[in-house]
Amino acid sequence: MTSRNARLGLVLFFIYLAFYAGFVLLAAFSPETMARTPWGGVNLAIWYGFALIAAALALALVYGALCRPDDDQHPPASTDPNPK
Repeated sequence: MTSRNARLGLVLFFIYLAFYAGFVLLAAFSPETMARTPWGGVNLAIWYGFALIAAALALALVYGALCRPDDDQHPPASTDPNPK
C-alpha cells in the first residue's frame, strides 16, 4: 500500500510540475502572452496563478481520496477498554 501511494504521489507531482513548468516557460520566454487580458481585464499570469493554486488543491484532494485505506483491509479497533 505504501509503495502504491508513493507512486501515485509521484505521478501527481509530475502532472503538477508540467503545469508549473508551463507557467515558468511562458513567463520567461513569452511575457507578452502572460500580459494578455483574456477575461475581466485580468492578465493571463494572474489567471494561470489561480489555476496553479486550484490544481494543487484538486491534486491534493485526489491523492487523499485515492490513498484512503480500504475498510476491508483494516478492521475497526476494539472499543473495549479492558481487552482479555
